[in-house]
Amino acid sequence: MSTTIAQNKGFGATLWDYLTTVDHKKIAILYLIGGGFFFLLGGLEAMVIRIQLMFPSNDVVSAGFYNELFTMHGTTMIFFAAMPIIFAFMNAVVPLQIGARDVAFPFLNALGFWLFLFGGILMNCSWFLGGAPDAGWTAYAPLSTISPGHGVDFYILGLQISGAGTLMGGINFLVTIVNMRAPGMTYMRMPLFTWTVFVTSALILFAFPALTVGLFLLMFDRLFGSGFFDANMGGNSVIWEHLFWIFGHPEVYILILPAFGVFSDILPTFSKKRLFGYSAMVFATVLIGFLGFMVWAHHMFTVGLGPAANSIFAVATMAIAVPTGIKIFNWLFTMWGGSIRINSAMLWTLGFIPTFTIGGMTGVMLAAASADYQYHDSYFVVAHFHYVIVGGVVFGLFAALHYWWPKIFGTILDEKLGKISFWTFFFGFHLTFFIQHFLGLMGMPRRYAVFLDGQQLNTGNMISTIGAFLMAVGVIIFFYNIIRTQVKGEKVGNDPWDGRTLEWSIPSPPPHYNFKQIPLVRGLDPLWIEKMEGRKGMTPSEPVDDIHMPNATILPFVMGVGWFIAGFGFIYQTENLAWLSLVFLGMGIALGAMFIRSVKDDHGHHIHKEDLDKEAGL
Repeated sequence: MSTTIAQNKGFGATLWDYLTTVDHKKIAILYLIGGGFFFLLGGLEAMVIRIQLMFPSNDVVSAGFYNELFTMHGTTMIFFAAMPIIFAFMNAVVPLQIGARDVAFPFLNALGFWLFLFGGILMNCSWFLGGAPDAGWTAYAPLSTISPGHGVDFYILGLQISGAGTLMGGINFLVTIVNMRAPGMTYMRMPLFTWTVFVTSALILFAFPALTVGLFLLMFDRLFGSGFFDANMGGNSVIWEHLFWIFGHPEVYILILPAFGVFSDILPTFSKKRLFGYSAMVFATVLIGFLGFMVWAHHMFTVGLGPAANSIFAVATMAIAVPTGIKIFNWLFTMWGGSIRINSAMLWTLGFIPTFTIGGMTGVMLAAASADYQYHDSYFVVAHFHYVIVGGVVFGLFAALHYWWPKIFGTILDEKLGKISFWTFFFGFHLTFFIQHFLGLMGMPRRYAVFLDGQQLNTGNMISTIGAFLMAVGVIIFFYNIIRTQVKGEKVGNDPWDGRTLEWSIPSPPPHYNFKQIPLVRGLDPLWIEKMEGRKGMTPSEPVDDIHMPNATILPFVMGVGWFIAGFGFIYQTENLAWLSLVFLGMGIALGAMFIRSVKDDHGHHIHKEDLDKEAGL
């Protein structure tokens, strides 16, 4: 939480402030806290996995518990860590970059957060209620349909609830970017981070319904006796794979594109140059989004689709490397001849380029359908996936945290600790996952709880586990950096990096209404243009006037609580009538809050122009 708020309000008032907020900046902080918690939880699960695989025939955890660990690790990191932290930066930065005072639908924005949080909590309740999901983060049928206990049911309901929140967020940011750009902010003047969020939001809009449909069918199979994925009842388990990966592969780009946008904003700032090939970067982003929907079956080369289908998806998968390659070269050319400043944000960016290139290269190897028969379900795939998701997304999130921390909180993270954290994590990451390419080629299958002595896998697994401990140390140092920075509370100005985009033209942290006057955008890198012409701030597009803002409300939180309760009812509705009553109670709470929202005449409030300076100091 921002130190400004903490200084002026008691804990109770601050808590109520955050429970009822519809301010995109406070929702960004909530996403950071929630996503950070689940990131630590997913990391803890990963550490137990690596400890189990430290020695041959190890028995630190049972095989059944190991299944739960790798299932929850993957699900938590993808859906409840990476996604919400990305949404944190979407919330914190996009309205500021386009010169808006808030998102298009502030109420939906808050509801999206609470649905994500309660969905994640619901799924993790499974640890204490008979066992977590154990069918892998992809929940392949028929394993997921016959998995005993309620673990997979928690998976289904948790993802349904949080997925609805994500879908709301995607729609919200699409409308925000289309409708709320400042005067002069044409599409081809938008910062690359805003562009990548725009494409990502479109991907969310088209990809998440496939997951929603698949989860509904799986829920009916498990809870109501249908047979969509049961071959004995005329169903087809491969249909689940299609539905999951029609969502699942665009999800990779939903995660990585905002990270690309982060790097595309950081590199010009710390190279003191405009982004090389801006138009090509925009079209490459759009092309990645388009091709992302045409490659899903490369996850299914070994299920027997036939040579024609395999060839089509192999070619499409290789083609998607072209726009990604365009981006890599444009980032390098942005630095070429620039006045480069190396700090923590830039280090994460520079570390990303070779790391992600390796991940892309192994992706092209996996795209060769005939070779994939060898690589499939081996640790080669684990290595590739983590080089893309950790080497791309997580590196991007750390870069964004260092870069935008001053804007969100008004303080600046310690550079020395930031660099120690980077180098520890960077070396730990490559130690952990580079060796896994070779473990996979030597025949080590993924998802196995043990390997045997004499299989020549001992050294590689030991190196991998040592690397994982180094990564953990890097994360601990980073969190120590956050605590130390916030305790010291040393304030920074509007523009500590000498930035180029609109968010650096207003105070840090920004006032409730963002812009006292909506700025006039006169080109790409609008703040830089004003600086080059000798102006201290942005040219306004309007006179100072009253500002209309939405009212805070507890209803999004209440709706989240309602769906959380209803989720338990759906999971246990076959047990007895008492559990079934939770369905009606929870849905009654959620629908009641929706009804109140529908009939309540809430026009928001105005901040009068005489009070603007006073409001900025709150």
